[in-house]
Amino acid sequence: MAKQPMLKFVQIERDMPEKRAATERREDFDEIYAEYAAAKAEEQASRCSQCGVPYCQSHCPLHNNIPDWLRLTATGRLEEAYQVSQATNTFPEICGRICPQDRLCEGNCVIEQSGHGTVTIGSVEKYITDTAWENGWVKPAVPDQERDESVGIIGAGPGGLAAADMLRRAGFSVTVYDRYDRAGGLLTYGIPGFKLEKDVVMRRIDQLEKSGVEFALNCDVDADIFAAIHAEHDAVIIATGVYKSRDIQMPGSGLSGVEKAIDYLTASNRKSFGDAVEEFDSGRYDANGKRVVVIGGGDTAMDCVRTAIRQGATSVKCLYRRDRANMPGSQREVANAEEEGVVFEWLSAPKGFTGNDTVEGVMVQKMRLGQPDASGRQAPELIEGADYVEEADLVIKALGFEPEDLPKLFGQPDLPVTRWGTVKAAFRTGATDMEGVYAIGDIVRGASLVVWAIRDGRDCAEAIIEKFNAPLSVAAE
Repeated sequence: MAKQPMLKFVQIERDMPEKRAATERREDFDEIYAEYAAAKAEEQASRCSQCGVPYCQSHCPLHNNIPDWLRLTATGRLEEAYQVSQATNTFPEICGRICPQDRLCEGNCVIEQSGHGTVTIGSVEKYITDTAWENGWVKPAVPDQERDESVGIIGAGPGGLAAADMLRRAGFSVTVYDRYDRAGGLLTYGIPGFKLEKDVVMRRIDQLEKSGVEFALNCDVDADIFAAIHAEHDAVIIATGVYKSRDIQMPGSGLSGVEKAIDYLTASNRKSFGDAVEEFDSGRYDANGKRVVVIGGGDTAMDCVRTAIRQGATSVKCLYRRDRANMPGSQREVANAEEEGVVFEWLSAPKGFTGNDTVEGVMVQKMRLGQPDASGRQAPELIEGADYVEEADLVIKALGFEPEDLPKLFGQPDLPVTRWGTVKAAFRTGATDMEGVYAIGDIVRGASLVVWAIRDGRDCAEAIIEKFNAPLSVAAE
């Protein structure tokens, strides 16, 4: 009788890849988790219970066939595991690194509910695809037949790149336009290297170029350029994301040293590429030797506090107006930040900044949680007389992002938007009311997860393929 390769969650405990010591990892921007060895990956994959109703799969935005590639990994069939993973996910090695698995697949693992500790799905996914790259199993896609139609994609972030990959596989000519000098969007310039090393992103972009996707970089799309793109292509996909920082207007907001998170992170990531960054080199976006305060409780705030630690900040504190249980960021990221020396000031909100020309402190008001708000979360309430000043040399506002005014920016007043400024687009297809124009990702959803942008990009590409009756057929190079 064949030995049962799965359902070993009772005999084998959950075991994450080894994490580098906080004292070591705070000195560089390298990823903090080591790779699984083959035996350890097989062991951890074998803990999967192979549920009849796999909640991990249903709670994954891409509906990745997780139980199947876990079983293939457990039995040493890694190339097949990669093929199953790649079938539903354009960038599995990226999702394995940055998805909040604790809120998605792993957070809904059945054996977690029974007290045995979730399967380490994200780490196994990362291992499968990294192994595939090492062994040359990941190859540029070459369509069986080239088509006459072309698609222009505005935005080289995860959604735009996912759509480009699928459309190119179907034989469409694809050009991706982006305002930055490198493709990747927030994968390149928003997410720090300790979560996503940049060579991981660059090799995917290189693969897309080898498959025939063209990139028009340093292209800041305005009304004239949009009109030209619309005229040149049979379909246009808007995948710009949301990059306009939410702000708070309060006393001292204009002081030097009060900065936006996206500008701070972009400068840091540019330095990781070896670029000359004047605003970093001048000290503006360099936290070295400074007392840093980050305002916000999402994943961007976590990226900022952990970046400041690595830049050599004297102290790093994070102000969040609710408590730990109610913060939107990943709890795993909070724990990593605390290990690295970040101090969290829960139930604390800013009401202004002190200083003359340069910020010297944050005026903080203490809060308590009151009745739930419209979203069901407990609304913070002010505690009278509990204000204090938190000294700071650099304050980073990580308050989320809003969409730019695309109808004005693109000179397209007929481009439909919601009352929040996001583009109105059909569910699943991404089609807008403008003929031949689609929209996907954060510019439709509002600030969301990378995995949702990938899902939107793939869905939109499928809709365009179906519209032109193009078979999704591909031969490996």
